[in-house]
Amino acid sequence: MPLIRSRKHNPGRYLAALTLAGMAVTAAAQAESATENGDHDNPVTVTGHHERYKSDTVSSPKKTEALVDTPQTVSVISKELLSDQNAVTLTDALRNTPGITMQLGENGSTSAGDTFQLRGFSAQSSIYLDGIRDLGAVSRDVFNVEQVEVAKGPAGAEGGRGSSAGYINLVSKRPYLETRNHATVSGYSDGGLRASVDSNVRLGKTSGFRLNIMDQDVDVPGRDYVKNSGYGVAPAYGLGIGTDTRFYLLGQVVQQKNLPDGGLPVVGLAGYHSNATQPTPAVISNAQLALNNAALSAAAPVDSRNFYGSPNDYEKVDAAMATSIIEHDFADGVHLVNTTRYGQTSMDRVLTGVNGTNAAAASFNPADPSTWAVTRSRQRVDQDNRILASATNLTASLDWGSWTHDVSAGLELTYEEQQTKTYGTTGLVIPAASLYHPNVNDTLPVPVATGAATDGDTTTVAGYVFDTAKHGPWLLSAGLRLDTYTIHTNNTAATGATAIAPLKDSRTIASWNIGAVYKPRRNGSVYISYATSLTPPGGSNFQLSSTAGNLANAALDPTETDNFEIGTKWDVFRDHLSLTAAWYNTQAKNEISLQDPVTLLYAQIGKREVSGIELGAVGQLSPKWTVSAGVQTMHTEIKQGSTGNNAQGAATRWSPDLTATVWTTYKVTKRLTVGGGASYTSDQLLVVNPETDLSTYNGLPKIPSFVVANAMASYDLTRRIELQLNVYNLFDENYIQSLNNGGSRVTKGQPRTATLTAHLRF
Repeated sequence: MPLIRSRKHNPGRYLAALTLAGMAVTAAAQAESATENGDHDNPVTVTGHHERYKSDTVSSPKKTEALVDTPQTVSVISKELLSDQNAVTLTDALRNTPGITMQLGENGSTSAGDTFQLRGFSAQSSIYLDGIRDLGAVSRDVFNVEQVEVAKGPAGAEGGRGSSAGYINLVSKRPYLETRNHATVSGYSDGGLRASVDSNVRLGKTSGFRLNIMDQDVDVPGRDYVKNSGYGVAPAYGLGIGTDTRFYLLGQVVQQKNLPDGGLPVVGLAGYHSNATQPTPAVISNAQLALNNAALSAAAPVDSRNFYGSPNDYEKVDAAMATSIIEHDFADGVHLVNTTRYGQTSMDRVLTGVNGTNAAAASFNPADPSTWAVTRSRQRVDQDNRILASATNLTASLDWGSWTHDVSAGLELTYEEQQTKTYGTTGLVIPAASLYHPNVNDTLPVPVATGAATDGDTTTVAGYVFDTAKHGPWLLSAGLRLDTYTIHTNNTAATGATAIAPLKDSRTIASWNIGAVYKPRRNGSVYISYATSLTPPGGSNFQLSSTAGNLANAALDPTETDNFEIGTKWDVFRDHLSLTAAWYNTQAKNEISLQDPVTLLYAQIGKREVSGIELGAVGQLSPKWTVSAGVQTMHTEIKQGSTGNNAQGAATRWSPDLTATVWTTYKVTKRLTVGGGASYTSDQLLVVNPETDLSTYNGLPKIPSFVVANAMASYDLTRRIELQLNVYNLFDENYIQSLNNGGSRVTKGQPRTATLTAHLRF
């Protein structure tokens, strides 16, 4: 039967979004009327566009110096840049910095939530919120984010375990001492609405309250049935703002009800080759299989709107957290801050994955594409994360002889827990789907609980100290962090299976960094730095393993990454534009590698090197012209270990030789602003063994290079009402956003689409 596009939206969700928008329009109109009628007793502060994308510092008290004097590549993505691009997710935001690529899961499984590689290393467990690790298999929204900070290069001294190539820190919005309100409502060309409100109220001389609300029900561009729906509420209270002692209480609740995307078969895409092998026992001749493979290799691609799952697939995310921040300024520049958080996230998802074709089946007729099919997997992820953390930091400036020392020291106490239930499809019949005409009404079974589960937790006590010594044009810095942790993993066996003994690992690891900065002029610096990071077994997901050769085996040593970087930074055009350039070299050691292809024994002999150059320009070229741009090269080389080993190869995949991004806006008139930009990603290889003949690979061996251009225009109708048009993929580039590790399934980039947004200030 023909596929019918679904446009089923929750009327209540639309009503909520429209209600938010209506309230904002009414308030904006009333405020405009009050101003026009001379309401001088209750003046309203109107906020215009903030065109400066450049930030001079980051939020972390561990970094005591301005960015221009920090010996590390750090990108800051401001809320103004996010607003101009109408970026609403962390994935959207990170497209503004080079060297980050998106990933899918292994074979039939789809990775949940934000899954990134940063400079060739996984960054999924290196995402932080206000300096505290933010775990959970979720896709993060930025409705309550002030800015996104990306520190590149191993950062174990700052973040502890992991942080192999850096970290991503989201900074929450806080209240301030002004009354300002900003609301947006966006309509999407493919269907759906999104509305948000950012309201800050001054309550007294030193107190304020801020409330951020988001509600959306949006179809995923270019896809049938797939959609994102949810809401977020983030209240924040501040007391003592502008005084020596400040207290903030931040809350956030997010709920998502999405229909997830299992992707598309790779048949017909550039570089695809079918090389299916005979099953055991064989059901067709080798000659017939060769004909079948040849037919698939020459086949046309599937319709990019095809949906291979069920409308009953779902993804439910519930996340809540409460954070308290206490800051105190002592005399002589001593500053104390404590951040304490409790948070929990639950994710329950049922999704249909796309696997291989039926090329080796008797039903396959190379002359009749209606007989061509793809197998499907049914996946269920049911995971809960909890965190209780308290981080205390003290910074001070001390004079010691002719040197000034900026010192930052702290103590972090963290308890993290992850519970995962296991579901299976044993005994269930999962029908294959027609390759070109999948039937959305196919009955697809829901995976059932096997009785197996994993409950893992990590308790960490960490202490650190950083010192930057300054004398004349020189800044010398060093940092050391000690993490003492204990990981417990309790595996519950499947029903009827042999019980599994609990696992435990306790150890102390040390990470450090050093750097030297020379300032030839006040607004510039030249630097050199060296930094380390350690990732212990089970350090990413609390799941220890007793299997020999498994990277989570407690008997193994931590994997180690070391980074050497030389660079220069300059603030030009009266400090309005930041220019950066750096050469980096990162080496990974103790990676698992295949030692003996006969006995299939593994050992920690793998060594890998990632090196390249990164250039950046962020800020204002003139009062009307703003830019954010970056370029990064990345050369990955396996120095030791088998390139044919899947585990080794997985660590080397998705490392494009070149990534680049640029975005710029120009204020044409007092009311009209136009802008645009583009991003480029070179080929991303799935197969890293140079001896593999890619022309005979079964599947898609790489993501081809692509360029995506975007554009925007905004116009101030009044002092309080602005309309903004964003067009994405301006030239309708047909590209692949991500490819699974099995090479059988892709997620396509969105086609040309647009949003129209009303910004309301009152």
